[in-house]
Amino acid sequence: MRDIFSRHPVLGALIALLLLTGNAAAQTVQPADPEMATQKLNAPASEVDPYEDWNRKVYGFNETIDNWFLRPVAQGYRTITPGFVDRGITNFFNNLTEIRNFANSIFQLKGESAVVAAGRFTYNTVFGLGGFIDVATMFELPERPEDFGQTLGYWGMESGPYLMLPFLGPSSPRDFGGFVSDTVLLPSAWDLAESPDVYYARALQIVDRRADLIPAEAFMSGDDYTFVRNAYLQRRAYLINDGRTLNDPFASDDDDEDLMLDDF
Repeated sequence: MRDIFSRHPVLGALIALLLLTGNAAAQTVQPADPEMATQKLNAPASEVDPYEDWNRKVYGFNETIDNWFLRPVAQGYRTITPGFVDRGITNFFNNLTEIRNFANSIFQLKGESAVVAAGRFTYNTVFGLGGFIDVATMFELPERPEDFGQTLGYWGMESGPYLMLPFLGPSSPRDFGGFVSDTVLLPSAWDLAESPDVYYARALQIVDRRADLIPAEAFMSGDDYTFVRNAYLQRRAYLINDGRTLNDPFASDDDDEDLMLDDF
């Protein structure tokens, strides 16, 4: 723990601040308002996406890269990889995110979610062959994804305009800032990986994630850009508000997991 804080001093300061002032913060700072999130979703496209012309150009660039490189590789991956191996690889990478889920649950004062994240990581790592088998879900501990973009939104920070980022895809100033914080500031199991192995693992993670999205392409309709934008905004609002009062059309009735947009 001391090593983690020495490598991530900002994280240590944030945790200390939360532990010392958690009750006061909960009284003085209002978490995200579901009604406000709903109004944001219903706002005109000109307000949500003021840079649409530029975003469409970036979307076209990303689509070209995907069509010519990433999607063919992902299709080949799906063809040669047995289903149970593919699921195991996805489980393994998902298990690594539980550390992020744990940290951001603490930042949002969600004690139960923090315990679930810690339990999932422990069960899946110890009993699930390092995370290849999702035994935690079998023990009725479903994943509760949390990231720093959600943390900022939970404490009332506006998302800002919709952005389409090169290579990274849909985002917003708040969510991109959260992505950078999760990647650079917060502790991660990736810190233990050494080069060049970490680059091979990252490449495998990207291909596996893209392969998992191929079946979801059948759900896309109308203008692809608009569909992706609306789906992303709905998904982010759903996550930030823990599903409260938001009717997520992609959520499963059985386990409340998103059908196709977990990786947006």
